[in-house]
Amino acid sequence: MVSEQTPVRSMDEPNHPNPWWVVVVAAGALFAIGVYGLLIGPRLTPAETVKAQFMRDINELDSTVSQLQRSIAAHQSASGVQSAFRQARLAYKRVEFLSAYYSPETTRALNGPNLPDVDDDGRVNVPEGFQVLEELLFPGGDASLKADAIQQAAILRSNVHRLRKISETNELTDSHILDAMRLEVFRIISLGITGFDSPVAVHSLPEAISVLESLRDQLAHYHLASTNPSLAAWLDRVFAGAVNALRASPDFEQFDRLTFIRQQANVLSGLLLDAQHALSIPVFTESRLLSASARTLNDPGAFDAGYFVSSQDDRPTPERIALGKMLFYDPILSSNSAGSTSTRTCASCHQPDRAFTDGESRSFALGKDGQRISRNAPTLLNAALQATQFMDSRVVFLEDQASDVIANRTEMHGSLPVAVEKLRQRVDYRQRFERAYPAGITEQTLRNALASYVRSLTNLDSRVDRYLRGESVALTVEEKQGFNLFMGKGKCATCHFFPLFNGTVPPAYQETESEVLGTPATADGRSVDPDVGKFVLTGREPHRYAFKTPTVRHAAQTAPYMHNGVFPTLDAVVDFYNKGGGNGLGFNLPNQTLPFDKLNLTTAEKKALVTFMKAL
Repeated sequence: MVSEQTPVRSMDEPNHPNPWWVVVVAAGALFAIGVYGLLIGPRLTPAETVKAQFMRDINELDSTVSQLQRSIAAHQSASGVQSAFRQARLAYKRVEFLSAYYSPETTRALNGPNLPDVDDDGRVNVPEGFQVLEELLFPGGDASLKADAIQQAAILRSNVHRLRKISETNELTDSHILDAMRLEVFRIISLGITGFDSPVAVHSLPEAISVLESLRDQLAHYHLASTNPSLAAWLDRVFAGAVNALRASPDFEQFDRLTFIRQQANVLSGLLLDAQHALSIPVFTESRLLSASARTLNDPGAFDAGYFVSSQDDRPTPERIALGKMLFYDPILSSNSAGSTSTRTCASCHQPDRAFTDGESRSFALGKDGQRISRNAPTLLNAALQATQFMDSRVVFLEDQASDVIANRTEMHGSLPVAVEKLRQRVDYRQRFERAYPAGITEQTLRNALASYVRSLTNLDSRVDRYLRGESVALTVEEKQGFNLFMGKGKCATCHFFPLFNGTVPPAYQETESEVLGTPATADGRSVDPDVGKFVLTGREPHRYAFKTPTVRHAAQTAPYMHNGVFPTLDAVVDFYNKGGGNGLGFNLPNQTLPFDKLNLTTAEKKALVTFMKAL
């Protein structure tokens, strides 16, 4: 008798139908998966998840601003209103890195300086936003200003709604998000911990914590740990260390900014770049003053001295720099009153051994014994790292500065067309121009050669820079104290921005500010200097007595100081600021941008500030 066995199906045979119960179970599973997919929706990309969190954070910002409005309207105590204000600011800081990146104009309306702004069309825009409201609510809150505070809170909330509306349609990309994160770390360093946007409430350190926590939360959406666990763990430790350093500081003035930048913030910005590479997210290669691939603000080569040019064809080359240097020291560009070549060169007022200044309060006018040019000769070192030129910011490009000086009757008394003809008669110049420029000798190539040389006079390699790069260089205790005072209590870095220490505004470094200081006419400080500065150019009252914020790098070699050379030493400059500028001297300038309250620096603190500036 043969036993019955289940036949073995050949791989070549067709599948037999599944039993009915298998079909039912499979259908049920597919139905359940479909329903679950409908409930949770499609899986979001990291960028989409970041945006979803960003929109939730904007809603939280709206909620806290609404609470602030109610607190003001309900006559709450000054401390209660101030607490509501601080909570709103903390909520704002969570959205700042994307808001400032994608919606810069709205962000300025939310958190711009409490100063009138003159736009490109000459319109004077009244300030609004958090910083305006801050001055109404702090330090003690003035009941007579309640109506103004209510109005400003309403404007603030309206701008939050505007941010939400704009952000709804913004499409975020991974490259932009990671770029924005590193720029926000740079913003903490250069603006946040200096008190730039919390000048009265002095809430900068808690706000920096809010920023860092937001960045850490948003970065988590990229699941770096699944790609590079050690890098993810390192980043998490640095985030935690930075937050702890901020929390551990007794107060704003005692915060050790130098150590924070060197040991936490610079490490963090570098690791964020490493994370971007590890996640295979492209880094931008576009031209910027601050390189998109800079690990820190102190990197060698982080800033591109050839950025501010009218076209890429005007960028410096070694041949153009060498040619410009020849022209810089050649009197062929100047003439005397009779039209013949004079002995004056660019180096007459910009001497290399004086950091390209001349040591005079105001330079001597050409061919006029005893008469002076109207303003002090500024250093040319790092002049390329500014968006405008001259103390009144009247030109944008170094080429235009060169032609302006050559044509000025009291400076060079020259002529570009005449200079071109003279140069064409020189074999050595013809050959050099032909190597540097296809067009040979023209007015434009002459101007560009001079500008190329000035662009080469860029130096961001002081002991301070090397120390912040983590190199084994020494800073004295007094120099370290001076750095922290410059970046904190002294409020110097709220105008002379880190790390360029000029008025080029971080973290984009696209515009250069002017300030109204109330510089006195003479050292006795009895009256404001009559030079109205940028007002001549624009005719707008916010610009009366406004001058471009210069660099304080190499300041030890560039005395005397200010646009009129009124202060012979850095000690005198620090004293002027310590008193509150012109208004501290009693000039009563309604548009002074320098805070007029005294800094209350001790003698030792003033000395430390000067010592630090000399280290630059």
